[in-house]
Amino acid sequence: MSTAIAILGGVGLFLLGMAVMTDGLKALAGSALRTVLAKAAATPLSGAFWGAVVTLLVQSSSAVTMTTIGLVNAGLLSFPQGLGLVFGANVGTTGTGWLVALVGVRVSLSNYALPMIFIGALAKLLGSRRIAAAGGALAGFALVLYGLTTLQQGMGGLAESLHPSDLPAVLGAPEVGWGAGTVGLMTLIVVGLAMTAVMQSSTAAIAVTLSAFYAGAVSLEQGAALIIGQNVGTATSSALAAIGASATAKRLALAYVLFKVIAALIAIVAFPFTAALMKALAASVDGMTLLAAYHTAYNVVGVAVLLPATQWFTRTVERLVPSRQTALQRALDPSVLASPVIAVETARRVVADVLATTAASVSAGLSGRPGHVAHDTKAAAAALEQVRDFLSELEEPPETEAERHHLTSTLHALDRASRFVEVVADGQIPRPMARAPDDLRIAELCAQAMCAAQAIGRSITSESALSARAEPIGWSISPEVAAALAEAGCAARELDALQLDHRAVTLAAVAPGKLTATDAFARIDTARRLDRIAHHAWRSAAHLLGRGEHNDPGPEVSAHGASATSR
Repeated sequence: MSTAIAILGGVGLFLLGMAVMTDGLKALAGSALRTVLAKAAATPLSGAFWGAVVTLLVQSSSAVTMTTIGLVNAGLLSFPQGLGLVFGANVGTTGTGWLVALVGVRVSLSNYALPMIFIGALAKLLGSRRIAAAGGALAGFALVLYGLTTLQQGMGGLAESLHPSDLPAVLGAPEVGWGAGTVGLMTLIVVGLAMTAVMQSSTAAIAVTLSAFYAGAVSLEQGAALIIGQNVGTATSSALAAIGASATAKRLALAYVLFKVIAALIAIVAFPFTAALMKALAASVDGMTLLAAYHTAYNVVGVAVLLPATQWFTRTVERLVPSRQTALQRALDPSVLASPVIAVETARRVVADVLATTAASVSAGLSGRPGHVAHDTKAAAAALEQVRDFLSELEEPPETEAERHHLTSTLHALDRASRFVEVVADGQIPRPMARAPDDLRIAELCAQAMCAAQAIGRSITSESALSARAEPIGWSISPEVAAALAEAGCAARELDALQLDHRAVTLAAVAPGKLTATDAFARIDTARRLDRIAHHAWRSAAHLLGRGEHNDPGPEVSAHGASATSR
């Protein structure tokens, strides 16, 4: 009974320590986690490398996977790039096995762990945000060490009653035939899978296996067989988490499951050879290190096999899990809200798409080309309303001043885009009612602003998030985009000044009988609406580029001091 209690307590402390340590490390990483992943996945290969590095640092493959889902949903990464990160996370998660093999079960660290828990807990309770995160990481690490010590003690008692001969013999063991060895191998794989499914942590299950081997309860070959099953078992939690999730989450979960299954099949086929190799190396390398190396090599081989076939693998997964979501539904997936940086960038890109689409409709209307302005503006208004609701559900505030600026600029852009769509939706796209030079010039300036706004919106929705610039995601501005913004600003300012003069001239033409009052007011209304359309489109584009806060005349006041509602 005491042995079982020690083993269960050790596993419990290990799991608790991993959770606390992971939360602390994720809090320390903050937005850097999202930024690094977004910029590192230029190719599936670099994504796999950095996915492994980040997972090793934050000790959470689930954190990397969920962040990847958000980046793919937002359009910041393609699905193949996301797969590279997920593949790498499988390699990075094997780092804890090395900690267990090299330190955890060899040295009793309980005397050091308890003071570390006290210091870490004190920092977490009393420190500022980052100090509290570091304290949590330290306390979690100490709990992991203390749990391993407790687990080691329990396994020592288990070894007195459990011997490797009590477990099924596997391929590679002395005097074991192919039939019996294959049955034994598959049996232990199922046992390993069940261990991970129950513990919901392959790391904890592998820690139990390494501790059991160190205590002499399992052989080297049996430990390797258990590791195969424990790796496959991690896919069960991913499969369960994907139920009811977005199509992207389901695809990545399926890719994760397929990766584990393919890697397991490779490991099973190669097991006789790897067992013989480990047995040959056992004379010069201790078994704990061999099992940790096998765990890592198992995942590295799986990545090496699938990475060159990423495009084929992607097409297979997409066919197996077709997406019925619209682009807007994919972008505004609720799972993205866990990451403020990605959520804000997602909203920014949706606003940019609405700006570009509506500007194109206005341009078509001004040129007299047939279009579906009413339908387009209705869809645009609905999309912007969804963005407002989406941003209202952010789970946590931005962490840095740059991120807060990013959010504020996006909200300004959303407000301006909403006003832009509202003005356009008020009626048909106004066209000049006369051939007078001022009327034609007003229409020309509005069309010029629309072309520039459309170019800016399209550049944002198509830009890569993998820029090496040290700016917030997506805020790198090319010379072409800067020129388009300047063009939109010049057109809007000139139109603003021109329509005020146009108002005076038009009203003055009523007295001598050149215009009726009805025609005069209609021409003034046309000029005013075109002015407001150009102004709101320009300001929305400027805020989308993070260039709007310092020179925005405000939502209600124009450059000439007139209220927006009177223009």
